[in-house]
Amino acid sequence: MAEAATGAVRVEKVRGRSALTRCFARYPLKLIAPSKVGPASCDAVWLYALTYGGGIVSGDTISCTVSVGDGCTAAITTQASTKVLLEQGSNWSLAEQMQEYNVIAMVVLLGPKLKSMQELMQAEVRKLMSGQLRPPTSGGSLYTMRSQPPPRPQRPPLIASCSPFGRTGTGMVARVAAVSTELVYSFLRHHLAALEPFLGASPYAAS
Repeated sequence: MAEAATGAVRVEKVRGRSALTRCFARYPLKLIAPSKVGPASCDAVWLYALTYGGGIVSGDTISCTVSVGDGCTAAITTQASTKVLLEQGSNWSLAEQMQEYNVIAMVVLLGPKLKSMQELMQAEVRKLMSGQLRPPTSGGSLYTMRSQPPPRPQRPPLIASCSPFGRTGTGMVARVAAVSTELVYSFLRHHLAALEPFLGASPYAAS
C-alpha cells in the first residue's frame, strides 16, 4: 500500500485571483503561506516548505501533491537552505560520492508563461557547462602535445543541468550542485530574476 502524502496544495481562482484553497501538511513537512510577499496588485500565491528542526534526517519521507488551476500563479520554495543527513549506501564513501560539492538545489518551472524563460535558462546553462567542462589546451607543437598525456579537466565549482518534461514541453527541471551555498544563491538570483513580474518579488533576491 502506498504511503499517504505528507502534503497537499491546491491553488484556484477565487473572485478572479489566485487563492490557496487547500494547504495540508504533516510531519516532517510544514507549509507556511505568508500574508504578503509582493505588492497587492500581484496575482500570485507564495508557500514556504519547512521541516521540523530545519533539516531532513534518516527515515524522513516527504511527498507533496500540488494542483495549480488554469490562469493561476504559485511559487513554492524554502526560506533557507535545508540540511540533509546522507547515508552510506554503496561501496563509495560519502566524500567520494559528493567530491567537493556541498550544496544541491533543484528548480521546477512549469507553465506556458515561462516557456521563453525556460529556453533562455537552458541555453545559458548549456553555454556555461560547455565552457567549464572543456579540457584546457596546451601550447607548443603538435609533436609536443602527442608526447604528453592530455591534461585532466578541472572540476568546476558549480555544475548545472536542465531537463524539459511534460507532453507539451511546458515544464523544466534545473539541477545545480556547487561547493558553497553562496554560489547556488548567485546562480538562482540570476536565472530566476525574470520571475519577478509574475510573482511580485524575485526569488532569492539579495536583501
